[in-house]
Amino acid sequence: MTTRLQSSLPPIASTEAGAASSSATHNRWLQLGLGLVCMMAISSPQYVWTLMTKPLAAKLGVALPELQVTFSLLIILQTFFSPFQGKLIDRFGPRTLISIGTVMSGLSWVLASQVHSAPMLYLTYGLVGGLGTGIVYVGVVGLMVRWFPTNRGFAAGAVAAGYGMGAIVTTFPIATSLQARGIDATLWMFGIGFAVVGLLASQGLRVPPAHDAAALPGSASTPAVTNFRPSQTLKTPLFWLMFAMMTMMSTSGLMVTSQMATFAADFGVTKVLVFGMAALPLALTIDRFTNGLTRPLFGWVSDRVGRENTMFFAFALEGVAMALWLLTRDNAVLFVLLSGVVFFGWGEIFSLFPSTLTDTFGTRHATENYGWLYISQGIGSIFGGPLAALMHQHAGSWVPVFSTAITLDIVTALLAIAVLKPMRRRFLAAQQAA
Repeated sequence: MTTRLQSSLPPIASTEAGAASSSATHNRWLQLGLGLVCMMAISSPQYVWTLMTKPLAAKLGVALPELQVTFSLLIILQTFFSPFQGKLIDRFGPRTLISIGTVMSGLSWVLASQVHSAPMLYLTYGLVGGLGTGIVYVGVVGLMVRWFPTNRGFAAGAVAAGYGMGAIVTTFPIATSLQARGIDATLWMFGIGFAVVGLLASQGLRVPPAHDAAALPGSASTPAVTNFRPSQTLKTPLFWLMFAMMTMMSTSGLMVTSQMATFAADFGVTKVLVFGMAALPLALTIDRFTNGLTRPLFGWVSDRVGRENTMFFAFALEGVAMALWLLTRDNAVLFVLLSGVVFFGWGEIFSLFPSTLTDTFGTRHATENYGWLYISQGIGSIFGGPLAALMHQHAGSWVPVFSTAITLDIVTALLAIAVLKPMRRRFLAAQQAA
């Protein structure tokens, strides 16, 4: 009787495990959604800056080069302080720091609406905005790779796409507001909106507890990886190989993408209509979509076919697309279409590198480790823009610029498959043996 009764009882442990797995699955998709909203809330300071330059220059009475220092500060502070920001996030938790970051990002616009000099704009839009966006970007990416142990590429790419494509939602409303209300009212109104949206979304963010992490789909089959502290990570040649590769890809992409309006005019395609629209705005619109789409797509592919294999294909794709772009530079239709392919082959660095880093050095210090790697994007922005302009000025041609970018793409693709892949395999094997 006892045996029969016991056999009829439901498997309690199995039921509880299934419930825990279901809860963890639900929570991780909620976390991804909240992270995506946070990223979209901080995207406009970078991607809508171009709409602000003319009214800000008129208001402050400064020349464009002096005004552009603001944008440079935004990018440099966003990237170069990311290790320190990552350390704070690991210590005090993502919800607290990302909340502060979203408020700082929105507040930078509110404060910028009150300034009357270029130095004050540097301190508000550049300093406050750069530090705020850096906290959110590093914090959200570092959190997502912990919630998705077997889909890190997709998760990192999805939230990175939110940053890359988030401004699509706000570009036209901001442009309309600038015409109707002026620069001060627009900065104040949208700054408040971004801060409120980001703050509300960040309240639901949390680190997966140990029991949730164990219940996440695929986590049981994920090979155990030693959790390296940043001090340990920075001592490995493997990290510096990844750092060099991401710097090369950042530089190559920005050498071309940051100069696109200038060389489009030199190629004679800016006044040409393509599919009934001006070639350059059409190309920039397509580029935003492909730059966002590639991040989760190639991240998802890398989860299935391997990080290095995906890197090889994506980086080589960008190099080939750039070569064709240069060879067919007089054809406006191909200029528009190939620009989309170039961005498609470049934007995935923001999903492939953080997922590869976490696969290699563990999840415990993923945010701070990625903060150190993310500095490479800042270096790429310094090399990419000014270096490309100097090369063009010296040579009087865009051919050396494109040739350098293409070479960096192909070399990085070969490094991924021929050096990074076997080097990382040996590194992980040594961890398993230890």
